[in-house]
Amino acid sequence: MLQGLFNYDNPVWRFIGKLGDLILLNLLWLICCIPVFTAGAATTAVYYVTLKLVRDEDDSTIRSFFRSFFQNFKQATAIWLLLLVAGALVAFDLWFILGGAAAAGIAMTFPSAVKTVLTAILGGMTLILLFIVTYVFPLQARFYNTIRRTLMNAIFMSVRHLIQTIAMLAVDGMLLVGVYFALFMVPQAAMLLLLFGFPLIAFVNSYFLTAIFKNYIPKEEETDHTSGLSPLLDENNKEIEDAIQSLKSK
Repeated sequence: MLQGLFNYDNPVWRFIGKLGDLILLNLLWLICCIPVFTAGAATTAVYYVTLKLVRDEDDSTIRSFFRSFFQNFKQATAIWLLLLVAGALVAFDLWFILGGAAAAGIAMTFPSAVKTVLTAILGGMTLILLFIVTYVFPLQARFYNTIRRTLMNAIFMSVRHLIQTIAMLAVDGMLLVGVYFALFMVPQAAMLLLLFGFPLIAFVNSYFLTAIFKNYIPKEEETDHTSGLSPLLDENNKEIEDAIQSLKSK
């Protein structure tokens, strides 16, 4: 019994090891996000590691993180900056329409009907951005493709796997709300959750994403994780063409 307890392949020890990896990942992510413009590459690197953790692939957390960080730096940074600009524009428009103009002393009012329509449109754009962000960095971490195709595949997968997408957003939201309320009710628990930080969200999402990604990885590549990257759904891929046509016809 004692031998089993101190066996490092024991599920309990493996779970504790994963918690330690998440804490280390959080530290690496925070450090690599300090310049802000590197946040995309850092987030991609986190997903690269958490997807490996979910698949129970043994590898050095630090080595895997920086391998992905540098390998995906250029493309992940471009995607991050595009999303950052898009998010900032949508946030500014919402602020402006919902009273920001008056607060800034700008004499501009919107009719109630116009404000409702514009708010609905911007709300829809916010949801699309959330869908893209949920998938785009894991896709960048797991597959290689152009920036355009990676963004398109993020939209495609978020819609095709809508239930899983909503589940991920719901779980992520509950974690964030839980941390917020814990700060006031049980500060010690909140500090513990903050110790894991964003990698905890990425780790939870990775369980959903691993199941989703299996649908797009050729069978012969499922057992080959040496590179950690696979090709995915380009313009000439019949599966994505058929799926998009199916979505369009609905």
